[in-house]
Amino acid sequence: MAVAALFAAVCVGWIPLVAAQDAVPATPVSQEDRIVFPASVSQGALVFGKVPPGSQVRYRDRALRTTGYGTVVFGVGRDEAGPLKVDVTTPSGRTESVSVAVTPRDWPVERVNGVPPKTVNPPPAIAARIEREQAMVTAARVRDDERTDFALPFQWPVQGRISGRFGNARVYNGQPGAGHSGMDIAAPNGAPIKAPAGGIVTFASPDLYLTGGTVLLDHGHGVSSNFLHLSRIDVKVGDRVEPGQVIGAVGATGRATGPHLHWGMNWFDVRIDPLLVLERGK
Repeated sequence: MAVAALFAAVCVGWIPLVAAQDAVPATPVSQEDRIVFPASVSQGALVFGKVPPGSQVRYRDRALRTTGYGTVVFGVGRDEAGPLKVDVTTPSGRTESVSVAVTPRDWPVERVNGVPPKTVNPPPAIAARIEREQAMVTAARVRDDERTDFALPFQWPVQGRISGRFGNARVYNGQPGAGHSGMDIAAPNGAPIKAPAGGIVTFASPDLYLTGGTVLLDHGHGVSSNFLHLSRIDVKVGDRVEPGQVIGAVGATGRATGPHLHWGMNWFDVRIDPLLVLERGK
């Protein structure tokens, strides 16, 4: 079976989640009653687990949705130290608490110069606008439905050089900023952007102050992608998007020094690394 097909089969439940060598069941039980999570994960990872279908699963005081095959998913933040605790109650009433270690990563400094000063130190009126816009984006990330678009392999939304990596500490015009929330891909202005996976458009705006043309695509179970600095948007809120469908075009709108695509991913409010998600499908 091809690697990509094997990965897809694992994630949707056709094959038990045992591909990772460090993934071990919590206790030696029957195949269908196994509880399987990775023993360790990286900061910024999207984590898949396998539980008996119908189980109740909790992580960080959130009830995780399970697929009909017993797959669960959650995200690990950039600064998460671990260990992570996942509590599982099976349909038979058996309870287990699984501990997952977190592998730390180095976060090099990226210096970004030539950014418009008002986007680094915005005046009060602009700061208020940014806050309102970010609140709208945050609200679009609360969706949690049963679609499993997240479970199939993701593809690159545009081809190009990685010009900014997830998590790296950003310094704008010499002023320290927050860790980079996604992955920047350098590409020509107007280059088509393709959906890396299927989903539902939950937000689309051509002119946010910091992020310019912005689209959010929900992949189910709280997993979403965001695409920033677009020069053109070809979808609207509520649209169903298939993998590889063009959703817009690369631009340099908002806080950008040149044309590129910023592709970010979230599990609800937890930012995750798109590059790690891509690597899962190899």
